Amino acid sequence: QVQLHESGGGLVQPGGSLRLSCAASGNIITITTMGWHRQAPGKQRELVATITRDGRTNYGDFVKGRFTISRNNAETTISLQMDSLEPEDTAVYYCSAQRVGSDYHYWGQGTQVAVSS
Repeated sequence: QVQLHESGGGLVQPGGSLRLSCAASGNIITITTMGWHRQAPGKQRELVATITRDGRTNYGDFVKGRFTISRNNAETTISLQMDSLEPEDTAVYYCSAQRVGSDYHYWGQGTQVAVSS
């Protein structure tokens, strides 16, 4: 089993920045790509960003260069630096980790991000 622990959410004004972190624990050798998804009220969960074990990244179209995902050398923690935040970025952000050789994903509990003046 793998556990994912998110931190770093909060309230920020439009144009501000936040940094989310997600630490994986447990049987971490079984996970490969990690990433972030988000879900706003009344909307479907959508991809924010993913990063593979060798550092390849993928971002949702709405990111437009505002967010940067990174992964530590031990491959157990990922971060999401979010800049130029907009009210439309308000959502619960979930950390995910894909199990090797499978489409199965582990999920964190989610952390709330609110962008408002």
